[in-house]
Amino acid sequence: MGVVIVFPVEFLVLGTPPSHQSARRDALADWKGTVREASRSALPEGHFATDALVAVTVYYFTDGSGSGDLDNIIKPILDAMSRHIYRDDKQVARLLVQRFEPDDDIQFLKPSSLLTQAQQGDRPILYVRIDDQPLRQVAE
Repeated sequence: MGVVIVFPVEFLVLGTPPSHQSARRDALADWKGTVREASRSALPEGHFATDALVAVTVYYFTDGSGSGDLDNIIKPILDAMSRHIYRDDKQVARLLVQRFEPDDDIQFLKPSSLLTQAQQGDRPILYVRIDDQPLRQVAE
């Protein structure tokens, strides 16, 4: 019997996300595997993917060496979580995606320890947060 995921879930993914338009399909598949593997530390063993609507927050902290278009890098990230954290990416009711460059002065109101780690740690890195209550205010 599977275990229910307790939301919100947050995790970090090291590396530069490729565009979903990339001609290198193997790199795209590897990236999806990297995202899925990074999420495992935040999920209970033997979990079920949720049927609930979700809100997804992705903050991309770049190293300043070419960032890519946000709309092209988000699709592989959402696809990697589909059938793993949620059943289908149609369940994403709210999506917040933002890129931060190394010189950006960022001050979150109430950052989690993981968000602080992403902000202050090695780059490039993604901070990902999934919540099963898309109307909940995210106080970051």
